This record gives sequence, C-alpha cells and structure tokens, in this order.
Amino acid sequence: MVVRVDTTFWEDADRLLVRYGAPFSPRVIERAAGSYVYDEAGEPILDFTSGQMSAILGHAHPDVVAAVSTAVGTLDHLYSGMLSRPVVDLAAALAATLPPELGKMLLVSTGAESNEAAIKLAKLYTGRYEIVSFDRSWHGMSQGAASATFSAGRRGYGPPTPGNFTLPTPNAYRSPFRAPDGSHDWEAELRYGFELIDRQSAGSLAACLVEPILSSGGIIELPPGYLARLRELCDERGMLLILDEAQTGLGRTGTMYAFERDGVVPDLLTLSKTLGAGLPVAAVLTGERIERVCHERGFLFFTTHVSDPLAATVGATVLRVIRREGLVARAASLGRQLSARLHELRDRHDIVGDVRGRGLLQGIELVTDRRSKAPADAIGQAVTRACLERGLHVNIVQLPGMGGVFRIAPPLTVSETELHAGLDILDTAIESVTTG
Repeated sequence: MVVRVDTTFWEDADRLLVRYGAPFSPRVIERAAGSYVYDEAGEPILDFTSGQMSAILGHAHPDVVAAVSTAVGTLDHLYSGMLSRPVVDLAAALAATLPPELGKMLLVSTGAESNEAAIKLAKLYTGRYEIVSFDRSWHGMSQGAASATFSAGRRGYGPPTPGNFTLPTPNAYRSPFRAPDGSHDWEAELRYGFELIDRQSAGSLAACLVEPILSSGGIIELPPGYLARLRELCDERGMLLILDEAQTGLGRTGTMYAFERDGVVPDLLTLSKTLGAGLPVAAVLTGERIERVCHERGFLFFTTHVSDPLAATVGATVLRVIRREGLVARAASLGRQLSARLHELRDRHDIVGDVRGRGLLQGIELVTDRRSKAPADAIGQAVTRACLERGLHVNIVQLPGMGGVFRIAPPLTVSETELHAGLDILDTAIESVTTG
C-alpha cells in the first residue's frame, strides 16, 4: 500500500507543537469508528490499542455519542460546589458493581488526577507520607503520580515528592528470584522488596499503589496469590492498598475488575481510561470510614472539573452498555481466543519470547535469542511499521532490560473477525521482518 505523506501538515506540526514522548505515528487520522481509525486517504487502520488503551466500546459508539450530545446541550459543566443528578447516578451505578467497602466516589477527569486524589486521601487518613509502587510502574505525569511512576520520566525535572519507594516488579519471565525448580519465586521477591522498604522507611509508610497488570511496564500480570500477600504486608505496616485499574477496570481482563480474580478488596480504587471509553472520565472509590476521617481532617480536592455532569453522564453510559451487551463475558471469551493465537505465534516465531496478560489486555515480548532473552528493540520497531503498513496499529513498549513488548488491547466490542484479522497481520508482519 502506498501512503501519501502530507509534508505541509508535518512541517506545521513540527513548527507548532510541543513534542511530549515517542514520535508520532506517520499517518494523519481523519476519523474513527468502531474498531478502526481512518487516515486522510480513507484507509482503515485496525486499532489494537483502543485509542490510548481506553476506548473499550470502540470509537464513536452510538450510545456515547448520544449521551455526549444531550449532555453538551443541557448540562455539561458546573461550579465545583454544585451537584447534579448524573454524578449521584454514576456513584450508584459504580457502587452496584463493587464490594460495599468501595461505596464512596470522587469524580475527576484523568488517571493521574485520580491517583493524585487517592494518594492525598491515603496520606491524610494515615497521617503518613511514604508511598510504595513497582519499579516499572506508570501512574501519571502530575507531581504525586509521577513520583510514584518509575518506568519513565524521572530524570531532569528536579526532586520527586519525598518518600517514594519501589517494589521489584514480579516479572515471571525475567525475575532473578527463582525456586529450585526454576519457577518464579515471587514470594521471596516480595519479601525481599519489603525488607528493603523497611530499611529505607522513616517510619511513615502510608500506602502501596499498584496496577493488577502493569501495562506500560510491559504487560506484567501479578501472579496468583501475590495481591493477597501484598495486602497482608500492607496491613502489618498500617498501610493502605491502592489499586490503579485505569486499564484493567470495567471488563478488560474478563472480570469487571481485575482484583476480583484474587478476592482482594483495596482500600482505594482508581478508575480512568476505561470508565470514559476514550473520553476524560476518572474516579476514586473508597469506603465510608476513610472518607469520613478524611472529610473531618479537611480533605481538599477542589478542581475545575470535579463532579462534572458531562463526565458522569458518559461514565454511566459506559457502564450501561457494558452490562447490556455482556462485554465482561465477551472479553473473557475473546481473551481465550487471543491467548491461543498469541501462543501459536510464540510456537511459530523464535523471536516471540513470552506471552502474558489476560482477557483483552495481553502482550508478547520480542527477543533476539530465547536463551539469553536479549531485547529485540530494532526488530520490534520494524514489526510495528510493518503492521501499520498492512493496516494494524499496535503499540510496543521498550524498557531497559526488557525486550520490546507489544500491548494488545482492542475494544471489548471488537468482532471475532476483526480480532483474528489483526492477529493475522501481526503474524505476517513478524514473518516479513524476520525472514527479510
């Protein structure tokens, strides 16, 4: 396929825009619908990232379009001290999907903002300030969230917020912690991590903030039993457990929330990306006890868009569509097909070193050699380009000490035909790059 390059557009973009991360995809996107985005030439590109891992209902879902159109024309934004019915309705809808310990909601806009609020609640409630997160974590780019983010972006910006410590990410594929039979000894790894934290702590441990599946960290899934043991270690130290389910919440992993697999209820739960299905909607959920204490101590999170009715309307619409269309069970079913196909890729291509994740959030790690597990950065970039040329958008995460990890997260509404078509493209792209 020949792609025409609009040189004027890219010259204007280079002249006018602040660059904020990886290079832009070389296609100018004109519109999006369902599982596809379309460039200016009208060429469809199958979107295996759901936008920024967010659009779980696909692009331009008619229910979301209708909800936004109505809300913009009637009730979209209010003074932050005013309250509207959509906010209370969303709180009730979320509470109906969660354990009673998470029945209180704070509605905000982004994942970073929800994590900032959760961190502030934890610090105010405990009277402490130290926050623990994984060494490959990503929780946002604002100050508190960025200070708990260790996968990227820590250098050159001055001191992070004091009191942030790391736990080793339990990467079963690469962890040096091994049992005598060679299996991943995550219990020893977690124990060692807390021994280091206890030595570093000034006696002010407030909370542990983690994702059930680290996405930007390379699709690292917490081993079964890990979250329960982490909960015990937090309780022993009087720490709160905060789960960041920005990408894993609302059905993505085949359960409504990823923590359901482990039977562990966090003290605070943050939701964002999937809650807005591609629009800026986020929330913090906690219980009556924590909310009451924090309120009595003067909790302040008075932002421009807190409790906005438009965001609440969108969030409630997303929950309604998920329930009506049975998308949680659908993600579990399609996830099994996705896993089977990815394992087939690993069996057929030596460059595929590992397959991991669950539901419709899975990944493959590319390596140049399976024995040494040497990263395959250049090949990963080449496969990414080859996929895009064939009409598939996938995202590759490249972190120091790891191979390139493709994050595969299509919308929960993706059809079986679209899912397998995208995997066929990925298969062909790997074949073309590795065989020349």
